[in-house]
Amino acid sequence: MKQLALDIAQAPAPALDNFVPGRNAEVVVALYSMANAASGERFIYLWGAPGSGRSHLLQAVVDAARADGRQAQMFDSGATKFGAPDDALCAVDDVHLLNEEAQIAVFNLHNRIKAGNGTLLASGNAPPAQLKLRADLVTRLGAGLVYQVHGLNEEEKVAALKRHAQARGFQLSQEVIAYLLRHAQRDLPSLLALLDALDRYSLANRRAITLPLLRELLDATAK
Repeated sequence: MKQLALDIAQAPAPALDNFVPGRNAEVVVALYSMANAASGERFIYLWGAPGSGRSHLLQAVVDAARADGRQAQMFDSGATKFGAPDDALCAVDDVHLLNEEAQIAVFNLHNRIKAGNGTLLASGNAPPAQLKLRADLVTRLGAGLVYQVHGLNEEEKVAALKRHAQARGFQLSQEVIAYLLRHAQRDLPSLLALLDALDRYSLANRRAITLPLLRELLDATAK
C-alpha cells in the first residue's frame, strides 16, 4: 500500500507521449518536430489558462531534446539569469510573471538565439498582444508560431480515462469516473497515475474495480 501511495503522489514525468491532446493535436505535432529538430520553426509561443498543460508541454519538449542529445534548458518565471548557448533549445514558462529585469534578459536571450541556431519555446496566460510586458519582448514572442493550448473539458477527460482503462484491460463504471473527477486531483497525469495504482491494487487483492475499492485505496493513501 505504501508503494501505491507513492505512485499516486508522484504523477508521471511530463512527456509528449503522455499528454492527451484533445483539441491540441496541431500543437503537439509542432512540438514533436521542435523537440526532434525536425522543424524549420525556431520560435513557438503557447498560451492558455492555468491547468491547460502549458508547463507539461514545455518540460516535455526540453526532456525530449535532452534525450536526443541536444542542449536544452527550462526556465521558470522566477529565473534571474537566462544564459544558454545560442544553439540550445530554451523553454521559458509563465512569461506573464516575469519582472522587468527578467523581461530584458528574455529579450536578449531571444536575440542571441535568433542570431545563432537555437530554438525558443515560451508560454504565458494570454496571447502576445494581451501580455502586459515590454513592447519589444511582446513583439518577439508574437513573431513565431503562436498556439492556444486548450484544457481538456469534462467529456474529453472522461474519454481519456476510459481509453486508459481499456488499454490496461478493465472497464470503468460511470460512478467510479464521477468519483474520480470529484475527489482526486483533476489534472490528467495525476488521474491516469491513480488509475494505474487502482489497477495494481485490484490485481493484488483479486477484487474488481468498483467504487468501494477506489474509496478504500484513496482512504488508505490519505493516511
